[in-house]
Amino acid sequence: MGGWRVGFLRRWPLIAAPVLLACAGIVPAQQADIRVNVRLVRLLVTVKDAAGGIVTGLDRSDFTVLDDGVRQEIAVFERQTEQPLSVAMLVDTSGSTGIELKTESDSVVRFFNALIREGNPSDAAAFYTFNWQVTYGSYTRKLASLERDARHLKSEAGTCLYDAIFYAAREMEYREGRHVMIIVTDGDDTVSSKSFNEAMEAAQRADAVLYPIVVVPIRNDAGRNVGGENALTTMAQRTGGRVFTPAPGPELDRAFSDVLRELRTQYLLGYYPRSIPPTAGVFHSIAVKLSRPELRPITRSGYYEDSER
Repeated sequence: MGGWRVGFLRRWPLIAAPVLLACAGIVPAQQADIRVNVRLVRLLVTVKDAAGGIVTGLDRSDFTVLDDGVRQEIAVFERQTEQPLSVAMLVDTSGSTGIELKTESDSVVRFFNALIREGNPSDAAAFYTFNWQVTYGSYTRKLASLERDARHLKSEAGTCLYDAIFYAAREMEYREGRHVMIIVTDGDDTVSSKSFNEAMEAAQRADAVLYPIVVVPIRNDAGRNVGGENALTTMAQRTGGRVFTPAPGPELDRAFSDVLRELRTQYLLGYYPRSIPPTAGVFHSIAVKLSRPELRPITRSGYYEDSER
């Protein structure tokens, strides 16, 4: 695989924020420093009915958005948004997954073909693997490159799951459009230098929707990493995604198809926070409510004040 490799002790470089300088001769000495929050908060929302079916055709008036409990005016509304997708595909190649890698590779290739051939012309994907280290390449629309990487998988000991999520989130943070992370794993983490909280925060700062696909060839709890699955479930819930637990084969293909269907039926809501003082580093909680109580909105739980939204 012709991507970069990141050992699990790698530190991500700091990105300096731009500094604005005002000419002293232009700004009056006693002028007040007025801060106005003009950044748009974007929410990708999937709506489901009581049976779990996807609901389309809702209007702006059907949605209510609360930011830290304060109702917001929805300034942007799109049904089945066509904003381009940046999809990071993270595949666990640790020793415990080796027996299923061929099946997973076939499903990943089919997903890439559906994403690139049937989606927005600006959609792109990046392919990551993780075992004791993280290996990844650049975002691309070239199916030949994505397929080549997906076909050449080799299992090795160790699982740095949280490192992979952290670095994938940092890589996609400043890309335009929607950010999606699909994680194919058995749910374990053994050697990450990053913690669950660090990975979770990085994903939220990147406004990434996480779809963990926990492949479970063994159905009983004795053969599964239930703790790891619970951690991934929490990540999915906080970012507006969901967890799949398919067996290898047709069930895995259906999980990928379900992810694509959700991505193609998402609502996009946007608002400019009002009545909320901007405070760098503070996490704001978001709640979305619907006029029809039998419907369930799925979206991220909030955002960090100083992150891309």
